[in-house]
Order: sequence, then structure tokens, then C-alpha cells
Amino acid sequence: MTRVTVMTRQGCHACEVAEEQVARICGELGLGWSTEDVDADPELRAEYGDRVPVILVDGAEHGYWTVEEDRLRAALG
Repeated sequence: MTRVTVMTRQGCHACEVAEEQVARICGELGLGWSTEDVDADPELRAEYGDRVPVILVDGAEHGYWTVEEDRLRAALG
């Protein structure tokens, strides 16, 4: 099953928007998703820095800063 992860950080408005969009899209498709706080792990913070939110599909980077709905749906379809 396809798994979506939103790499995020607290206090990030763009992250909140991305989480809402991913929740809606994954909900419509019946897929699970999760979030991971990049500031909770120094390696994640170093890797993603200020590019959050970052969307991962099955562990691979799919996009960052915004959710491209059509592209995400295609990747999940």
C-alpha cells in the first residue's frame, strides 16, 4: 500500500496547509498518511532544512513547499 509522509515542523503555516491537503486527498483515496517533525531529529533537520513541508511517497521525495494535487493523485493512483 502506498504511504504518504509529510515532513513538517511546528509553527509552519505552509506545513499545516499541506497536512490538510494530504489528509483530504489520502482520505478520498483510502490511503494512510503520517507526519514527521524534522526538528525532532538532527539528521532530518539537516536534510530538509527550510524546505518543509516535504511530501514523501513510499519514502521517496515527491515534492516540497506546496502540494501539487494532480501530480500527487497521479503518483498515488
